[in-house]
Amino acid sequence: MNPLLSPFDTAPFSQIENEHFMPAFTQAMTDARAEIDAITENKEVPTFTNTIEALDFAGQQLDRISSVFFNLNSAETNEKIQKIAQEVSPLLSEFGNDITLNEALFKRVKAVYEQKDNLDLTVEQQTLLDKRYKGFSRNGANLAEDKKTRLREIDAELSKLKLKFGENVLAETNKFKMHLTNEEDLDGLPEGEKEAAAQLAKSKDLDGWLITLDYPSYIPFMKYAKNRELRKKLSLAFGSKAFKGDELDNQENVLKIAKLRHERANLLGYATHANFVLEERMAETPEKVHSFLNELLEKAKPAAEREFKQLEDFAKELDGIDQLQKWDGAYYSEKLKQKLFNLDDEILKPYFKLENVIAGVFKVAEKLFGLQFKEVTNVDKYHEDVKTYEVFDAENTFVSLFYADFHPRSGKRGGAWMTSYKPQYIKDGVNVRPHISNVCNFTKPTNTKPSLLTFNEVTTLFHEFGHGLHGMLANTTYSSLSGTSVYWDFVELPSQVLENWCYEKEALELFATHYQTGEVIPMELVQKIKESATFQEGMQTLRQLSFGLLDMSWHGVDPTNFTNVKAQEDKAFTGTDLYPSTAETCMSTAFSHIFQGGYSSGYYSYKWAEVLDADAFAYFKEEGIFNKDVATKFKDNVLSKGGTENPMVLYKRFRGAEPKVEALLERAGLL
Repeated sequence: MNPLLSPFDTAPFSQIENEHFMPAFTQAMTDARAEIDAITENKEVPTFTNTIEALDFAGQQLDRISSVFFNLNSAETNEKIQKIAQEVSPLLSEFGNDITLNEALFKRVKAVYEQKDNLDLTVEQQTLLDKRYKGFSRNGANLAEDKKTRLREIDAELSKLKLKFGENVLAETNKFKMHLTNEEDLDGLPEGEKEAAAQLAKSKDLDGWLITLDYPSYIPFMKYAKNRELRKKLSLAFGSKAFKGDELDNQENVLKIAKLRHERANLLGYATHANFVLEERMAETPEKVHSFLNELLEKAKPAAEREFKQLEDFAKELDGIDQLQKWDGAYYSEKLKQKLFNLDDEILKPYFKLENVIAGVFKVAEKLFGLQFKEVTNVDKYHEDVKTYEVFDAENTFVSLFYADFHPRSGKRGGAWMTSYKPQYIKDGVNVRPHISNVCNFTKPTNTKPSLLTFNEVTTLFHEFGHGLHGMLANTTYSSLSGTSVYWDFVELPSQVLENWCYEKEALELFATHYQTGEVIPMELVQKIKESATFQEGMQTLRQLSFGLLDMSWHGVDPTNFTNVKAQEDKAFTGTDLYPSTAETCMSTAFSHIFQGGYSSGYYSYKWAEVLDADAFAYFKEEGIFNKDVATKFKDNVLSKGGTENPMVLYKRFRGAEPKVEALLERAGLL
């Protein structure tokens, strides 16, 4: 019996064997095709209900199987799963094209679309109709046959290339190990970090200490290790991921992905991939993105240059460093921060025990939105590290299931993300509630210490939980418009706005207590956190803008004649580079956000959403950070509405006006 083919509510992880996936995908695609055929063969006149709505509810089982499989491929993968992913991705891409290039289906959708003004639809139904029609027209439904064939070829190839890109990055991350046997090499590292490195070595049957490219290992070493040569070695290993000219090299994949995306956009009548993508974004055009990035660059660059000069002078004075390199940045920034603010992550970490921070973010959600989180142990999990919670509202109505997976392992990609195992939608009068997951990579507990988070990790946890709330509080009729199914440059608003609570005394007092003494975080530390929030903000902004500009340099132009990934990247970074370039490193070959994830032509959206979040949080600050009225407005107009209306309409309904870029510049201290 294949557990993926029996109806299931929660994902039946413990019953699933790798052998179940391909038969499940094959059967679910067959069933979904039958559901599509039922729509196209319907003899009745096309209506919103029998065509648009029927199409939205088609293929639900395939969607569930896909979410289980691809989430595992990110969080608990192995060679077998990666092999299945390579096999199934082109099939799914082909299946998607079978729908968008299905002439009989498009004919019915078009028939409904052409009479939309006479249909008396709700706002959500109008949005769904627009989205469905554009889904066809923007994906080749109006193309000639030969062009449709080429589109299918491109999509199949892209799906494989993106997977290969991600596999190479993960393999490179797992491959590098810096094994240290001389304790002096760890000079500067806090005791907790040394213990974690020793435990990691022991887990691999090695003496001494092990440093890897996983963030909880990599970042503390770059920040605290005195040994400049070892920092350089680690930095170059991190920066050269998939850029070594070997079997794990991604240069060819980057060039192919960029060129195929461009060809696809041209086929569909768009000048570039960015023109195609941005048509469905708040930013609308590449020109607007460039002017937005350049406006911020103009404001941030003078500050960044001042901050960099200060850092250079400090490193020279402290250690006689003549030329600051990339592997010096985190180390001297941390030292300078300690000097200026007398604030060090190691002072803060005891106040941020992982379990307390989780309880804290739950408490914030309770005070804002009336949510209650109850840990449950009877829900099937894919790994013992995963925690599961049932979420209820103030009336004790079930809201969502929540999975939380917080520690690194070899089968899990780096970074942090939110995802879903089951969407929210309303059908036959039943409001089907979602299953949402947060996945992060925080330091594991050691023999003597619990998992203690850096302040940066605290904000990451809040960030991903903000996305989680967007999923959990979804309340729409159609799953394709539910939760985080919004314009990509709006999706970061709920996540980024929640980070603001990490800096507020009123919120910190709820959870930031010393893991040994129970003492609440002292007020002077809270004050220092706030003061240091804008430390090197110019440099941070410049870094984010450089990533946005790099993204646009691949996707906002014609890349047909590009032959050298590194040369292309160096050109994109001109004007934002502070450190000397290093020949052996390249960011593009491991830039998973844009070459594997969904951020191609969209990396600017982090900054775009920062404008929204700074403006939104200014409203909370005016009325009180736990003000119920403002929180309810945010929930009702942003979190629960998903993609049912234009995001600027939703934002203005919450805020009363369009967001102002000044709010961000003021918060960042760049005015």
